[in-house]
Amino acid sequence: MDGGASYNPRTVEEVFRDFKGRRAGMIKALTTDVEEFFQQCDPEKENLCLYGFPSEQWEVNLPAEEVPPELPEPALGINFARDGMQEKDWLSLVAVHSDAWLLAVAFYFGARFGFDKADRKRLFNMINELPTIFEVVTGTAKKQVKEKSSVSNHSSNKSKSNSKRGSETQGKYSKAMQTKDEDDEGVEEEEEEEHGETLCGACGENYASDEFWICCDICEKWFHGKCVKITPARAEHIKQYKCPSCSNKRARP
Repeated sequence: MDGGASYNPRTVEEVFRDFKGRRAGMIKALTTDVEEFFQQCDPEKENLCLYGFPSEQWEVNLPAEEVPPELPEPALGINFARDGMQEKDWLSLVAVHSDAWLLAVAFYFGARFGFDKADRKRLFNMINELPTIFEVVTGTAKKQVKEKSSVSNHSSNKSKSNSKRGSETQGKYSKAMQTKDEDDEGVEEEEEEEHGETLCGACGENYASDEFWICCDICEKWFHGKCVKITPARAEHIKQYKCPSCSNKRARP
């Protein structure tokens, strides 16, 4: 496999460059080259793995034969699950395992070449600045960029008030209001003032910037996530959220 004895990144910068190349290759397989990737993951074949290379290329192949392998192995048998689930769920699953493999490879190099605590922390921070493959494949990376930019230019409140008025384009991305950076106290105070008039449709309490809220796509009322038993993670998978009241109305004959 690529990345063996002939290629050994020894510094934090080299390991990070290796990480970025492999990550780019795997993202390519799961996004732009997805049809070709899908075809290569034939469930009739043996345990297949998705490899990413520092050259930003990808490959579906059998695991390395040597034990232990030169590098940590990617998840085995991704092809077996291909036809047993929806394509987007399968791609998301492969993305999660790909993220885990990339971290394993990066910190394998770190351990092999004796990175100390400061080097490991620096490497992780550099890696953590990039969206994960899972975030890119599922589209959550775009949402996060949108949220970051809205916080930096103090216009996050606009997305909330727009979706209150029923803006469908903003609604998808601001429906699940994320907790903002606590470092920026000025923005938080501004948000408190802007959203102070917003009350939870369930408990009647005011909006607070440190709490997770979600908006009903039917009646456009806002709710504390805890009041309607919706977590931020669950909200990621809801295309159209209906509050309990609207769900009950639809259910009645």
